[in-house]
Amino acid sequence: MPDAHAASLDARPYDALLLLSFGGPEGPDDVVPFLENVTRGRGIPKERLKEVGQHYFLFGGVSPINDQNRALLDALRKDFAEHGLDLPVYWGNRNWAPYLTDTLREMVADGHRRILTLTTSAYASYSGCRQYRENLAESLAALEAEGLELPKIDKLRHYFNHPGFVRPMVEGVLKSLADLPDEVRDGAHIAFSTHSIPTTAADTSGPVESHGDGGAYVRQHLDVARQIADAVREETGVDHPWQLVYQSRSGAPHIPWLEPDICDHLEERHGAGVPAVVMAPIGFVSDHMEVLYDLDTEATAKAAELGLPVRRSATVGADPRFAAAVRDLVLERAATESGRNVTPCALGALGASHDLCPVGCCPARAPKPAAAGADSPYA
Repeated sequence: MPDAHAASLDARPYDALLLLSFGGPEGPDDVVPFLENVTRGRGIPKERLKEVGQHYFLFGGVSPINDQNRALLDALRKDFAEHGLDLPVYWGNRNWAPYLTDTLREMVADGHRRILTLTTSAYASYSGCRQYRENLAESLAALEAEGLELPKIDKLRHYFNHPGFVRPMVEGVLKSLADLPDEVRDGAHIAFSTHSIPTTAADTSGPVESHGDGGAYVRQHLDVARQIADAVREETGVDHPWQLVYQSRSGAPHIPWLEPDICDHLEERHGAGVPAVVMAPIGFVSDHMEVLYDLDTEATAKAAELGLPVRRSATVGADPRFAAAVRDLVLERAATESGRNVTPCALGALGASHDLCPVGCCPARAPKPAAAGADSPYA
């Protein structure tokens, strides 16, 4: 991976990195309180919470996301230490312990005043960017009410097209294709999957100039999917057909969300005579509940019902190349803040994303319709 910052591992003016994520229950007794945190103020019926809760109980009431964040935290600290980047890394969640406000309080007590934030969401959208910024603002307001000195917090840019995020997914697809039976491998279809969101949220994602059909959210995913498909073709000599599909819808039936759903897509592909499918969850940083249930359980069961061979490729998780990409992003932003010239590292046709979200970028939907939360309560 190219590293424009190899000559200088100076993260100033920043003095800490915050890993900010969604959170998840860590035992059966946590499931209902967690879901109530996620859905507070959204009018989601208790019946829906019970339904989603059953997904967690299939896995002992534990979401894998917290352990995956612990692994990423360890990977970041290891990478930073090995490369001489003296930057402590903390972790806070939106909906479960360690809660964001508690983590920021700890960081302030430790003397940190310029904080960079990495969110576990790679793409532009209200739920993947602005909502995290709103959470940060709410936590800072709480600390201000306590009389604490507030730090200045910046958020790292979207990293969907950084090579340290893309390359591990390329290798995941290659491994999944290699795992298919010989007789179906070359004809396999690739279904690039991401979280469905309301079409109104997708259409207004990204800066105003990106608004339109699907907005930046869809365009960014398509760009990543195209990069992976091109790399697979170059490395295998086979041009696998592919499509961007969606999963994990959680909204009311009368509200339009992005389609096609992964299960519907598997039925359609089977009906069209496709011999096998690789499901590639490019919209997710790690194998959390939406991957574990919606793909590994529900979609895989649908494929078995159809008699359609499927494989699910790996997410990036705590891959060392992703940790290195985060280091690169930290140093890139530090250089920019310090007035030094730097060339952002980005693949594909869209280029590097903005550092500062412009006015009108990923606006909140107002009023929020009942049961149409920006995040699915699966994570």
